[in-house]
Amino acid sequence: MLKTNVYDMNGKQVGEVELSEAVFGIEPNESVVHDVVKNHLANCRQGTQSALTRAEVSGGGKKPWKQKGTGHARQGSTRAPQWTHGGIVFAPKPRDYSYTLNKKVRRLALKSVLSAKAQSADIVVIDEIKMDEIKTKKFAGFLSAVNADCKALVVTAEANENVVLSARNLPGVQTTFANLVNVYDILNAKKLVLDKAALAKIEEVFA
Repeated sequence: MLKTNVYDMNGKQVGEVELSEAVFGIEPNESVVHDVVKNHLANCRQGTQSALTRAEVSGGGKKPWKQKGTGHARQGSTRAPQWTHGGIVFAPKPRDYSYTLNKKVRRLALKSVLSAKAQSADIVVIDEIKMDEIKTKKFAGFLSAVNADCKALVVTAEANENVVLSARNLPGVQTTFANLVNVYDILNAKKLVLDKAALAKIEEVFA
């Protein structure tokens, strides 16, 4: 049975909580995690790169010199790729890099990274993450108190503007919500800081 300590925002232990074996106790599948991370990064690409081919650059309508007798190599246009100001060979054009993966694959990858974090004891459960006011210094103190002041992903059950704005200027700290948590962000963080309500929601959805 998997268990982890529960702390308050001052770093004091206030209890224990059981972690679902179905979510936090599986054997991590590295191949599936790799596929999902690759998919996430591809979906994040804007795909707005663009360059001009020889058909699209201006000029070059006239043959620069006659075909034979000049001693030069034959040329048909000053906008061919080998010329300065010429077009680009196989010029990149705007395209959509995104693609979809099966839902079961995405779920398995998320369970894999959550299980890996549990195995390495990098999950910190907080009884309730809340901020009465927007205070970056106070939020930094909270993360330091629970030993998560390195790269941390803070997950709350639902949108909390004070928490989001308090953490926004802290380098290496990201915030998200239980229904938006993803494999890449978890993998990229050294510590996963979970609100107890967010933990319950994650287990409810993925168990």
